[in-house]
Amino acid sequence: MFGDGNPRRGNRRMSRHPGGFVSQVYGVDSEVGRLRTVLVHRPGAELRRVTPQHKCGMLWPAMPWAERAQQEHDEFTRLLRDHGVEVLYLTELLQDSLEYAQARIQATRAVLRNPRLGDELRDQLARYLDGLRPEELAQLLIMGLARDEFRGGRGAVFCLLSAWDYVIDPLPNLVFARDSSVWIGDSVAVTSPPGRTAEAELAAVVFGHHPLFAATKRLYEPGLEELACGDVVLLAPGVVAIGTGCHTSPAGMERLARRVLDSGFAHTVIAVLTRVAENPDGECLDTLCTLAGPDTVVMRPSVAYSLIARTITQRPQGLRLSHPQPFLEAAAQAMGIDRLRVIETGLAPGRPGADVARPGPGVTAGQWDDAGNLLVLGQQTVVSYERNVLTNARLEDAGIEVIRVPGSELAGCRGGPRALCCPVGRDPASMPDENARAA
Repeated sequence: MFGDGNPRRGNRRMSRHPGGFVSQVYGVDSEVGRLRTVLVHRPGAELRRVTPQHKCGMLWPAMPWAERAQQEHDEFTRLLRDHGVEVLYLTELLQDSLEYAQARIQATRAVLRNPRLGDELRDQLARYLDGLRPEELAQLLIMGLARDEFRGGRGAVFCLLSAWDYVIDPLPNLVFARDSSVWIGDSVAVTSPPGRTAEAELAAVVFGHHPLFAATKRLYEPGLEELACGDVVLLAPGVVAIGTGCHTSPAGMERLARRVLDSGFAHTVIAVLTRVAENPDGECLDTLCTLAGPDTVVMRPSVAYSLIARTITQRPQGLRLSHPQPFLEAAAQAMGIDRLRVIETGLAPGRPGADVARPGPGVTAGQWDDAGNLLVLGQQTVVSYERNVLTNARLEDAGIEVIRVPGSELAGCRGGPRALCCPVGRDPASMPDENARAA
């Protein structure tokens, strides 16, 4: 096994509040309720199998140091457990799921659909996969299968592959567990980030067949329109923001918006246009806007006041879109608050003291220089990479406790601590007006 956590069924009470709901077992109504359960993937052999010739869609700009990435991930999950968070490991849940015949069929069909295989190699691979034990199959689906490792291969396609071409590609980006699945209320959406369908298929197997999630409703499936979970932000109970741009198509946004509105979880969806001049690298919404509290967001200075959004509500005749308006204004209105407090990240081109200088030409910017994508543990407490010195200081000046974790390897070019885990259970969010009444 890759992980050291044991899946356990949570014990959640039924809680309801205006605009959303959390189920008896698992559910998430916001980004800021106390974190109870997460799904993660501990990086493993798949990182060691990436080469300059076979990057397999890897998001890191350089070859990652696998052992250091594992150490950092172990420190991250230890911190979560120390704060009372149940940690579920994708690999272990996948192994359990593959004990069931229908789960095996679903997992192997997803691999065998690859058009690069050809008919003869596909038949050979199907027989090989059918003979693997659940633990072996789970490992192979994650770490991949090279040509020279497949002893039963033959035929034209197989012979034309070089020694370390992959029959099944490794999944080096699987560590970013939040990218392909997101819980919205008591339902889960397993999405199709561009070029990363294989990761989503594994999440779909787990959520579709593991006994922990037997009663879980589904909002989205792999193979539908392009939609990245990094573009989905739960602003408040009943309010969901969905970015549209390089990773999420307008059609994907529309389908998810319709489903969350139909489910009764959301009363408002905010479509955010992320393809703007201030976001040249096409980053997802959650790297541009991360919640640090019920009324507080962390945003890059150049983006904070330039994002445009349209509010979507449901009417008997169909979805209704508002006129375009500034994102911060639309979000505050939908959340029922006067305004959102904005904490600027340390990145400010040309401003002295930015966290880290921007990378050189041709290198994609990311979390090492804008310090977004924080993970909220609970009221006024966030997890951030220790290297985000200026942003962490600004958060603390705003009264937010910052728990620092190492991230030299895990930072990659996408995703901070928030991207490393898919929250499966949070306590219902306490919104600002509720806090005021309690005081």
